[in-house]
Amino acid sequence: MEQTTVIPARPEDNAASQANLNISRELVSTEIIYEPSVLYHASKRFLDFTLSLIGLILLVPVFLIIAICIKLDDGGEVLHFREIIGLHGRRFFALKFRTMITNADDYLAKHPELRRKYLQNMKLDRDPRITRVGRFLRKTSLDELPQLFNVLLGQMSLVGPRMIHPSELPRYGEWANKRLAVKPGITGLWQISGRQHISYSERVLLDMRYIDHRSLFIDLAILVKTFKVFVIHTGA
Repeated sequence: MEQTTVIPARPEDNAASQANLNISRELVSTEIIYEPSVLYHASKRFLDFTLSLIGLILLVPVFLIIAICIKLDDGGEVLHFREIIGLHGRRFFALKFRTMITNADDYLAKHPELRRKYLQNMKLDRDPRITRVGRFLRKTSLDELPQLFNVLLGQMSLVGPRMIHPSELPRYGEWANKRLAVKPGITGLWQISGRQHISYSERVLLDMRYIDHRSLFIDLAILVKTFKVFVIHTGA
């Protein structure tokens, strides 16, 4: 495997310049990873652990309500376990509330045209496999709340690049090594940048721009923006 050069974060990078994350292929480095300070990593892990633990405790009633709704809807499993490739290529299963019919993969296999469209962008605009409850959970991102367990265990972070299945890694091309240098996140630039309306290649660029510019300021800004998006989608 080709070696990746790790360079400490540049002190001249200030919060203002970091916040201006334009999607531009020319501005994304391939083999150089600007590694934040030890203080950043320690602060990020403290934030991840503390907020995920508090969130899991406070959200127990919400989890129970969602579980009951899923069971009443079609009687299937409450949780979906998705295999993810994470930091340094380690694989784990990310938890999500199930939002699709129980035989979702078989459904795609029986509909080649839908499968082709799905593989093109790893999503479908009007996915017929999504259940009634699942549609609401996806719209509000409530289906992703169980991933707080993955954050608590240190497999994921609250903020980071999108979580991806191992089969998706080749689509990152020359940026594959770079992608594996950071934990996947529950939210990130892709989450607050119109995730339903951007292409796969644009999502990859957003992941790379986050890796190049990550800082505690950026993480906090993304968390605040994510909360605002959540409030808007839930109609609060």
